[in-house]
Amino acid sequence: MGSNGAEVRAVADGVVSHRGRVAGRPTISVTHASGLRSTYEPVTSELRTGERVERGEVIGELVEGPDHCAEATCLHLGALRGRDYLDPFPLFGSPRVILLPTAP
Repeated sequence: MGSNGAEVRAVADGVVSHRGRVAGRPTISVTHASGLRSTYEPVTSELRTGERVERGEVIGELVEGPDHCAEATCLHLGALRGRDYLDPFPLFGSPRVILLPTAP
């Protein structure tokens, strides 16, 4: 979850390959040297296609959108290789899993 106007940062170095609207929502995509493309939505940006960005660089800001996050604002992060969507979670490395006790 996030808040309207929150900074959105690039997950890795790359080149802006898309900035515009998809299904009525503002989006930005960054293509990385590996060929992987990261997509961010709903995000507005002043960057232009072809601009280089570095990991951690602000690429836009989160905006409210009419979707399942109605009580809050949330960022949708996607990963694509070609036209195939991938689960982005494993790309962030091995997560540390912690099991918590359940209430009696």
